[in-house]
Amino acid sequence: MKPMKSIPLFLLLLLSLPLSAKPEFYNLASPNGRLVVTVQVEQGGMSYAVEYDNRFLSPTTVIGLRYEQGGKVYDKMTVRKVWRRTIDETIASPFSRQATMRNHCKEMTLSLREGLSVVFRAYDDGVAYRYVWEGKPGKVFSEVAQCYYNADTATVPYVSQFDSTAFGNEPFELSNVWTPQSEKWKWFYPQYSSSFENQYLTLPLRKMDSRRLCFLPLLLHGEGGMKMCISETALLDYPGMYMRHFVDDILECQHAPLPRKVEQGGHNNLQLLVREREDYIAEMDRSKVFPWRMMMVGSDTEIAMNNMSYLLAEPSRVEDISWIAPGKVAWDWWNCFNISDVDFEAGINNDTYKHYIDFASKYGIEYVILDEGWAVNGEADLFSVVPEIDLPMLVQYAQKRGVGIILWAGYYAFERDMERVCKHYSEMGVRGFKIDFMDRDDQLAVDFYRRAAETCARHRLLVDFHGAFKPAGFTRTYPNVLNFEGVFGLEQMKWAPTTTDQMQYDVEIPFIRQAAGPMDYTQGAMLNGGRWNYHPCWMEPMSQGTRCHQLALYIVLESPLNMLCDSPTHYEREPEYTRFVAEIPTVWDETRVLQGKVGEYIVTARRKGSTWYVGGITNWTARDVELDLSPLGIDAHTMVTLYTDGINAHRKGSDYKVESGKWKVESGKWKVENGKWKVHIAPGGGFVMKLN
Repeated sequence: MKPMKSIPLFLLLLLSLPLSAKPEFYNLASPNGRLVVTVQVEQGGMSYAVEYDNRFLSPTTVIGLRYEQGGKVYDKMTVRKVWRRTIDETIASPFSRQATMRNHCKEMTLSLREGLSVVFRAYDDGVAYRYVWEGKPGKVFSEVAQCYYNADTATVPYVSQFDSTAFGNEPFELSNVWTPQSEKWKWFYPQYSSSFENQYLTLPLRKMDSRRLCFLPLLLHGEGGMKMCISETALLDYPGMYMRHFVDDILECQHAPLPRKVEQGGHNNLQLLVREREDYIAEMDRSKVFPWRMMMVGSDTEIAMNNMSYLLAEPSRVEDISWIAPGKVAWDWWNCFNISDVDFEAGINNDTYKHYIDFASKYGIEYVILDEGWAVNGEADLFSVVPEIDLPMLVQYAQKRGVGIILWAGYYAFERDMERVCKHYSEMGVRGFKIDFMDRDDQLAVDFYRRAAETCARHRLLVDFHGAFKPAGFTRTYPNVLNFEGVFGLEQMKWAPTTTDQMQYDVEIPFIRQAAGPMDYTQGAMLNGGRWNYHPCWMEPMSQGTRCHQLALYIVLESPLNMLCDSPTHYEREPEYTRFVAEIPTVWDETRVLQGKVGEYIVTARRKGSTWYVGGITNWTARDVELDLSPLGIDAHTMVTLYTDGINAHRKGSDYKVESGKWKVESGKWKVENGKWKVHIAPGGGFVMKLN
């Protein structure tokens, strides 16, 4: 199969249109007026620019579609009508970082032609646009989103007056890009199959490899510390967007063409591998909304607190959510069933899972997962259970102890028998599925997520997607989907070489990947390697960084279904620590990012009821952090539990210190000076404070 050759959309439009059309401008300001979107339509093409505090963040982004509808192919963008409105509402956000969110923005809809519109929204902290498709069914051949940074707009198609001089402002100079790039290939098709788990490259835009696709989100760094995070949301029935460096300082989007032929194969025969593709990216029904393309703007901490991905997502399609229960999970796979001091051989068998269930019940852990191996490998059949497992007995055993069972399922095994599988295991009492190895985000793959979520919701089953793209608003639309992977998580420490810098990655993802939604990072390692003694080990894996770094990840990262990845044996040796971990909530009433700088450190405070948890992590650089905790309502009578890196944590990562008592500023016990609390964080370290 050869790669598809095509002429870029903007050249097709430019060559086919007259040059005499007068440009039209449409402005949209955010509620506080600090962010302004200016849309220009000229020669049948459309572009927009974003100003923030009178500075251009992106001088020009050219957008467009080439599509077929009613047997005709269209590519011109001609505005017929304009509608405007203000949105100001409070929406419930259960199973999230806060109980409610304010959705406050200005909206402008441009009707382009019969059956197609483009909608822009301006928030105080970002801008988004989407296409709305109505009328006859059709196909989308290609979509363009070309972002010109540090560019001379005189050379940009559809832009005659759209530059900094025309608006009397100075351009915003872009420096570095944080981007998760795919592996190197000579062409794009192999890059459309990915587990979406790459670490970030940090480099100037012009040095990005134009042969490598970047999956979203990605982060841009500009003057004065301003950040711009590019992503998408409301991705339900359309291929996911990639970006790539085109030429000079230009980023352009790419989409996987629609698969024409897929074959069973891959890991344990559990995947559907694309063998042939169409010459278009999507098929559209009579009425569809495209994903929102969004650019979040602000400082480091403002980006980490941005809610646009959730706010722009489609509202919940699950009417009754009363049965959905987030929580912690005792997990078998990462620790390779390495339990000791028992009178049975550990492995995939009834005795081992009873041990995990008893452990979970003892510490109030809500779930136990049976990961890969409970169904016969290679058969892709979820009704083919290995003889060592009596699944109905284990489910009943767990139910009597207040523990739910979650089953791992490979993509094709779930796809081929979806309705029957969900009905059977729901009736048995199973609480949910961890579905793995999709490793694609073309239109067919994205639609699988929707169908899987809807089917599971009908049978009251939770979902945790692995081998998955970013959440992209999915957890609002289907709240029974509590988690997504799409992250270079702790599992990588089973095999990642010593040159891997996980500490750097850990202080990047709260500002980038987490802007798209929750992540199943699977923290909780009890063997903790310092910078010089970490080594990969499949059977007895360790983390990089300190124990308190691992603990703080339960606060810093958002994960409504959150793993305790290590062995019950390790946890049982430190029961006080294990009880503390098990008691940390997984969903919150309020979240505040108190301090942080991407790639360096972050401190996050989260509230559940009247109790605050504050967690902070750093990269491999030790640092002293000063925090003003007065906004959290702390006073002399507040009870404090404090976990900090031990004095030797830089040598032995598992060294930590626990203190507890009442907060008494006058005593100096908590190192408070001038109303600020000081804490030292070891290299690769962290801390957690509970305030109630």
